[in-house]
Amino acid sequence: MIFPTEHELVTYAENLGKTLSLPAVFELIGDVGAGKTTFARGLAKGLGVKTPITSPSFSISNRYIFPLKTQPDKTGLLIHYDFYRLDDPGLMQFELEEALSLPNSVVLIEWGASVKKLLPASSKTITFRILPNDARQVEIS
Repeated sequence: MIFPTEHELVTYAENLGKTLSLPAVFELIGDVGAGKTTFARGLAKGLGVKTPITSPSFSISNRYIFPLKTQPDKTGLLIHYDFYRLDDPGLMQFELEEALSLPNSVVLIEWGASVKKLLPASSKTITFRILPNDARQVEIS
């Protein structure tokens, strides 16, 4: 898919968030600035997250609560990881393993080569590429 504008990428991700079955795991692949966090912002909006979404580049992980559509009195958890600065996930591996076991969660992983073997078979890989005129190409597999 090609998204000519950031707005179109956010809208696509928002619509995906509105229809997502939980739990869900996405590995986000792409260069710096390719649209990974932009996608995360849209997905979070679709899930109902009210907190501003920021890149976890320095914090390594960010957590956001969202209301469950099927059970309004309960919440889900969006967990966004960025393992760019970690050649070895170390203790973060245990946090990720816990996150992957939560039934009402959406887990986004950027720069996840060091934890690829932990990802469930049901995880989706989303690859982002920057095209001319700042358009984005997005492939989901």
